[in-house]
Amino acid sequence: MAVKIRLTRMGKKKAPTYRVIVADERAPRDGRFIDQIGFYDPTADPSIVKIDTEKAAEWIKNGAKPTDTVAKLLKIAGLE
Repeated sequence: MAVKIRLTRMGKKKAPTYRVIVADERAPRDGRFIDQIGFYDPTADPSIVKIDTEKAAEWIKNGAKPTDTVAKLLKIAGLE
């Protein structure tokens, strides 16, 4: 089972917020997930990025691959 750290969309139409989740790569974008490790709000000024870096580091150590967008958010949050 390949595990990814990725975003899932929440919020209203034209006002998205995202959760940073750990999910099986075959699961749909807004479908089942294993663990929620953070939150991202791009509509706020400045953008809000809250990620549990300890959980993220543990999942990466166990083999989870972050998507490109999540990798940028992890860097902003202070991981890597």
